[in-house]
Amino acid sequence: MILLWGVPTDPPIAAVERILRRERAPYSFLDQRAFLETEVVLRCNAAIAGTLRVAGDELELEHVTAVYARPYEFEHINETAGLGPQSPQIRYASALHTAMTLWLDLTPALVLNRPQEMALNYSKPYQASIIAQCGFAIPDTLLTTDPAAVQFFRQRHGSIIYKSVSAARSKVSQLTSADEQRLTSVTWCPTQFQQRITGTELRVHVIKDEVFACEIVSGADDYRYSALSGHSLDIRPYDLSPECAERCRALCAKMNFIIAGIDLRFENGAWYCFEVNPSPGFMYYQKSTGQPIDEAVARLLLEADGARLTQSS
Repeated sequence: MILLWGVPTDPPIAAVERILRRERAPYSFLDQRAFLETEVVLRCNAAIAGTLRVAGDELELEHVTAVYARPYEFEHINETAGLGPQSPQIRYASALHTAMTLWLDLTPALVLNRPQEMALNYSKPYQASIIAQCGFAIPDTLLTTDPAAVQFFRQRHGSIIYKSVSAARSKVSQLTSADEQRLTSVTWCPTQFQQRITGTELRVHVIKDEVFACEIVSGADDYRYSALSGHSLDIRPYDLSPECAERCRALCAKMNFIIAGIDLRFENGAWYCFEVNPSPGFMYYQKSTGQPIDEAVARLLLEADGARLTQSS
C-alpha cells in the first residue's frame, strides 16, 4: 500500500496520484485538510505499528510500503482560516502532524523524504558545509547582524545578494544603494549575504538514481518572481555532464535525500551550489521542459510496493 499525505490540489502530489490511479496501484490519500476527521494511533514495541482512521475508514500503517509526504504549513490550509494557534482545532492538528512525523521517521517503508533528514534544510549555513564536502563551490557568504560588516562585504565583492537564513521561503534580491538606509534592520534579524554569481543557472532534480537538469534563463535576481519584476523567463532541458550529475547524486546521498531539487550556477569553470530542496515543487519545471519527473517519483513508490510502472502514452 502506498500512502500520499498532503493537499490533493498540490501539483506534485496531484501528478503522482494521477499516475498511481492510471496504474491501478493500491494507494491511500491522507488529505491534510480533513484533520478533524483523522485519527492516528501508534504502537511502538520492537517495531512501530499503528492505525490511521479517516472518516470511518481504517488503514493499518504496517501495511504501508511507500510514502510521498508533502504536508502544508497550517496557515496555508483554508480549513484553518480564523483559527488561533491555541484553538482546540489547531492544537489537535499539531498533535496529529507530530504523530505522523514520528511515524515517518520510524517506519521501515520507503519515505520521500524522512522528516528527520529534511530538517537539514532549516539551517542554510549547515547545509552549505555539507554541499562543500561534496565538491561544489560555495559563494562567499556572510551571516551577520552588523550593518558595517555588510558594507565591507559589499565593497569586497562589488555585487552581493541577500536572503533568509532559515528554510522559510524568501525572495533573493541584489543589494543596491537604495537598500543601504535599511541595513540597520539586520541588527534585529540575522541575514545571509552572498557573493553574486551570474553564470548559467540550473535546477537539477535528483529522483534516486535519475537526474533531470534544466537551464533557467531570466534577468531577474530570483527567477521565481520574474513576472513581478518585469523580466522574461525561459526554462528548458539541459544536458548535464555525467561528472556533475554523479556529484548531484552523491550530494543527495550524503544528505540522505531520496528526492531533491538542487540549485546550481556554472561560472568560470566552477559549479556553485546554493541550496538543496528536499521537497521540490517539480511540476513548475516539468511543465516547461516536459521532463517526466512525476513518473520517476511514482516509479519509486510503485517499485517499493512491488509493482512496475507501465509506459505512459
